[in-house]
Amino acid sequence: MNQVRLNTVLTKRLLIACGGLMFAIALSFLLAQSASAHGYVDSPASRAIQCKNGLNANCGPIIYEPQSLEGLKGFPAAGPADGKIASAGLAGFATLDQQSATRWNKASMSSGPNTFTWKFTARHATTSYRYFITKENWNPNAPLTRDQLNLTPFCTVNGNSQQPPATLSHSCNVPARTGYHIILAVWDIADTGNAWYNAIDVQFGASDNVAPTAPSGLNATAVGATTATLTWGASTDNVAVSGYEVYAGANATPIATVPGNQISVNVTNLAAGTTHTLTVKAYDAAGNRSPASNAVMVTTDPLPVDSTPPTAPSGLHVMGAAGSNSLTLMWSASSDASGIAEYRIYAGSALIDTVSGGSYEKLVAGLTPNTSYTFTVRAYDPSNNESAASNAVTVTTAQGPSATPWTANAAYATGALVSYNGAVYKCLQAHTSLTGWEPSNVPALWQLQP
Repeated sequence: MNQVRLNTVLTKRLLIACGGLMFAIALSFLLAQSASAHGYVDSPASRAIQCKNGLNANCGPIIYEPQSLEGLKGFPAAGPADGKIASAGLAGFATLDQQSATRWNKASMSSGPNTFTWKFTARHATTSYRYFITKENWNPNAPLTRDQLNLTPFCTVNGNSQQPPATLSHSCNVPARTGYHIILAVWDIADTGNAWYNAIDVQFGASDNVAPTAPSGLNATAVGATTATLTWGASTDNVAVSGYEVYAGANATPIATVPGNQISVNVTNLAAGTTHTLTVKAYDAAGNRSPASNAVMVTTDPLPVDSTPPTAPSGLHVMGAAGSNSLTLMWSASSDASGIAEYRIYAGSALIDTVSGGSYEKLVAGLTPNTSYTFTVRAYDPSNNESAASNAVTVTTAQGPSATPWTANAAYATGALVSYNGAVYKCLQAHTSLTGWEPSNVPALWQLQP
């Protein structure tokens, strides 16, 4: 009898242990499913899959899940914000939004008939597949925005609300282009409110490895306290010069950029009373950069003793309707004899943000739904003189969606809303959250809500 009881106890313990093991396996399987959803353009290789394949470097976590670039659908009227299109608006994949002529490896392509091949790891019922391309005169060194793209797709394939096979190819006629361009492939889903966004970096025509010649005769005139005018002789290139970049000292980031048909620029925001060493480089559409021009030494004038504050910013108002977590403020410029260095934005007496003196609007995020805020803006000149406050604007944020605070070890259904660090997220896949699966950490499971 004692032996039977002992066996019963051991059996119960074994069942409990196995149950715990199965639960852990199920959770691991669920995360694997979440991370494996849902699709990407494999040929010509998209930016994300080139990251996974090691052709693009310093890509961040997209190397583990190139199929997870899921954002709100409705592009171009809706969808990811300008400057965040390549990442589908996902903060975890923001590295993909870095944009320059040389940042990403490019797939070779010719205009005319081309085949685009998708690979799917979760096959959603589909509304359409759409393909957009950058304009002929786009700027490859500026963020990817709607203004950089032709917003009429050059190819649209009807999905007929059907699930695609694991691999699907489309034949599309690509418009005439030369040099480096981006094709944006959008997979619109029929049974959810989302779409997939894949940026494809392509090089039209033969690869161009020839750099422009160096700009010549760089000269500086009209030097002020924070400004100087530069002129130079034009560079030449085997294809065409796309633009010029101005560098200060050994800085790797240009302080000014102009198009290829411009051989002068008024450089601003130089430090006053300081000697600057300035050079210019030319670049072409393939991202080749010339050697630096001759260097010019520019000594800016010292700032005069200034105790006069700027005029107060005027016309402060909220652009459009306030959201539940954010709103955009806009104001009219202040004036000052020495110029405006920056504007500081206050909510009540608390400083919440600062923008440069040439900016007159700011997206204020991280606000609490259904809450009243009073905003003012003050201007500061280079001598740190402070203006009076602008007019005050009082606004109540919208009532946000009903969301519960995110917690570890809680079960969440698809579509559930949670709040985390002042933002609201929607659950994309039913799961039980574990520590480390916070919404901002796992874009495959959570989608930030506007």
